[in-house]
Amino acid sequence: MTSPAPSRPARFRPAITPGRRAGAVLLSAAVVSAVAYAAATLALFIGNGQSPDVFGQIGGHFFVTAITCWALLSIVNAVGATRRWFLALIAGLASAVLAAIIGTSWTVLAGGNSARPEMFLFVLGSLVSLNLVFIIAVVLAEVLLAPRVLRTVLAYAPDREQRRLALVRIPASNLAEGELTHLERIPVDQARADDQWDNYCAALVAEGWETIEVDAEPELADSVFVEDQVVMFGDLAVIGSPGVESRRAETASVERAVRSLPGLTVQRIEQPGTLEGGDVLKVDDTVYVGASSRTNAEGIRQLRAILAPHGFTVVAVPVTKALHLKSMLTALPDGTVIGDADRVDTPSLFPRFLPVPEPEGVAVVELSPETLLMSAAAPKTAAMLSGLGYRVVTVDISEFEKLEGCVTCLSVRVR
Repeated sequence: MTSPAPSRPARFRPAITPGRRAGAVLLSAAVVSAVAYAAATLALFIGNGQSPDVFGQIGGHFFVTAITCWALLSIVNAVGATRRWFLALIAGLASAVLAAIIGTSWTVLAGGNSARPEMFLFVLGSLVSLNLVFIIAVVLAEVLLAPRVLRTVLAYAPDREQRRLALVRIPASNLAEGELTHLERIPVDQARADDQWDNYCAALVAEGWETIEVDAEPELADSVFVEDQVVMFGDLAVIGSPGVESRRAETASVERAVRSLPGLTVQRIEQPGTLEGGDVLKVDDTVYVGASSRTNAEGIRQLRAILAPHGFTVVAVPVTKALHLKSMLTALPDGTVIGDADRVDTPSLFPRFLPVPEPEGVAVVELSPETLLMSAAAPKTAAMLSGLGYRVVTVDISEFEKLEGCVTCLSVRVR
């Protein structure tokens, strides 16, 4: 194992609450409307010989138009118009045109004019004259600025040190009886497994993580694989629902430990849904979920419903050649997915996929943006990742690998 180095303080990313998302949506719409208001009034000011009288003549009109546009954009951005540029273009154009029609109609009627056919023609004609710059500005700002504002607000966090907590649980006395799906059972050395678990926890502590022991479950063979019982999304903890009956008794003690941590919101996957944390891989705002023998469609559906208000997109991934999704792939801090090409059913689902030379090298734990924890059984992969600029810490977890475990299974990082 490499020697520890001082960790660099990182920014804490809180869970994206509905209120936070609503604020981001309202602000993005306000920025677009304000830019369009400024562009339209400035264009008319310049076009009319830079006469200050222009502001008094058309300021009220564009104020009403901009407020209307803000309301319309808030609605379309709330339903995801900024997710794709072409959706933003369509939403921006439709909102700008409708706002211009409403604003111009209000201006005409407020001036004492009655609703006549000529007024209707004037309103339509204003779309390519009086309101043209406003409409163009809305479309451009909705495509180019609104997504940036949304991302900035959702990603913003106060400057404070990142939480660095790791939930762990001591191996059960009957560890060797753990469930197996894709491997043949071979003897497990309990004493050696205990030593390896101690060294795993020591590696976390050496890298600046505080370990918190979940209540021991000495008769639940798989309880050491604590990751399967809870998945963290910033301040949101989602309690899993194990896919095998023998593991369902593990959940209660993990949930107690999670609820004892301040500042967390807890939600649960309920039966008949099943979901184990080993099937959940987070890459920025995308959450890949393995449709495996342990995680079913109902569990994925429930997770998607839980995470949608928090700004995450859930992508289901077929898993037929491994126990869990993270038994065959994980992700580097830069978002590159690494995995065993022979066991990944659909590598095309991932924007960047990098094969690793050893099956044990598929699993990495991000200890910091520069530091990875991985199995000592994959020296070629460790060398490859070191060559990519990462500092690699290795630990021997061979006894847990006999039970289809990996470095990610043995802890839950709370950040």
